[in-house]
Amino acid sequence: MADHLSVEGRSRVMAAIRSKDTKPELAVRFGLRVAGASGYRIHVKTLPGKPDIAFTRWRVAVFVDGAYWHGHPEHFKPDTAARYWREKIARTQQRDQAADLALREAGWMVVRCWDFEVKVDTAMIVERIIRVLASQGWRPSVRSGSPLEADDPGL
Repeated sequence: MADHLSVEGRSRVMAAIRSKDTKPELAVRFGLRVAGASGYRIHVKTLPGKPDIAFTRWRVAVFVDGAYWHGHPEHFKPDTAARYWREKIARTQQRDQAADLALREAGWMVVRCWDFEVKVDTAMIVERIIRVLASQGWRPSVRSGSPLEADDPGL
């Protein structure tokens, strides 16, 4: 199927799509700060996959993936997509898998979440990340108000 936009029009549309600092990513970062999980770095170019959020001290990498761009089966239908998009999404998925493997081999924990999950329940995603951080030795500060404090008084 031919593109219904001109080359210039398609360029404008694609340029407007953010690859970092998306609303879901900002929501996760805000939730982490509220939970007392600060001290992360964003978009670390030296790490495989350039994680959206990297807790370097605890070796936890967080990716907030766009459902369409990373090929979630309910949001990207390869059977109906043009060849270009099937190949593009397949390359993205291969890149994601390679980054996950490289990070794990380097001793990192990887947390991937979908943008639509963040939109539906940001607190659940933040809690998932907090639990992974806790498994790596992170402890919330006394004033953090971490969602785990109420669940586990042993932290």
